[in-house]
Amino acid sequence: MDTTSSYSTRLIRMALLVAVVAGVTAGPAAAQTKRATFNGAIDFPTVYFFRGIRQEADPKFTTFLAGDLGISLLADGSGSVKTAGINFGTWNALMTGSSGSDGPQDGAFYESDFYASLTLGFGAVSVTPMFTAYTSPNDMFTTVKEISFKVAHGSKYAPYGLFAFEFGGDDSGQADGGQLGDGKKGTYLELGIGPSWPVAGGKATVAVPVKLGLSLKDYYEHPITGEDSKFGYIDGGVLITVPFAQKFNVHGGVNFLGLGDTNAFFNGDEDGDRSSWVIASVGLGVTF
Repeated sequence: MDTTSSYSTRLIRMALLVAVVAGVTAGPAAAQTKRATFNGAIDFPTVYFFRGIRQEADPKFTTFLAGDLGISLLADGSGSVKTAGINFGTWNALMTGSSGSDGPQDGAFYESDFYASLTLGFGAVSVTPMFTAYTSPNDMFTTVKEISFKVAHGSKYAPYGLFAFEFGGDDSGQADGGQLGDGKKGTYLELGIGPSWPVAGGKATVAVPVKLGLSLKDYYEHPITGEDSKFGYIDGGVLITVPFAQKFNVHGGVNFLGLGDTNAFFNGDEDGDRSSWVIASVGLGVTF
């Protein structure tokens, strides 16, 4: 591994994480240029699932911290590409349960992800290629590297499709926890919608996101049988967002998960597999 590159990436993540905490806890920030936007959030879910894969065997207190810096490159183009922008961001999970401070590695910082993306807008349709590195500061999993492509439509129901594939050498991890060196990096497909409506005279917004996660190849491999479950999960929920103080919002919701065979096994307990779960979450967001 390139030590200099790794150190620079950690500095970027730390800077974004500090910006999240500062943005959520401080008062309204000074006005920014129209070409740059920062979005931050802190959330408190009852349990952490990633694409239908449960990350906490015994959840206790879980916190998500996220920060995203968006820079507009083109706002009103006259050609086929109408808009263009780049985003850099970090997403982090800290927890006190079995994957965090109560776990075998004795550290609360379970996950720290870094991503970079380019979004091209063709009228109502946008295309976004993205690179993401999923890392674990407390060494609960091996770093997973991923390239994804998202196509979205800016209509009322906000439909989208996301295609992602894992890559890297024998020392790279896999989302389903596959054995290192087995060469079975996963390929993932997600289809979803995210309709939303203003309520209470525009003082709040209600969204009803629904998404379906599928394995195109080796993404949901059963750890015992080795069989790849094509159906990973379906996730439907309700999210309510209430803005306040111009730049802030408080949000909360409930998600209902239905899991495929492999994820039901991962989610099992002494009574056997569990194919469904309900997740509640509340959080605070900021934009400037």
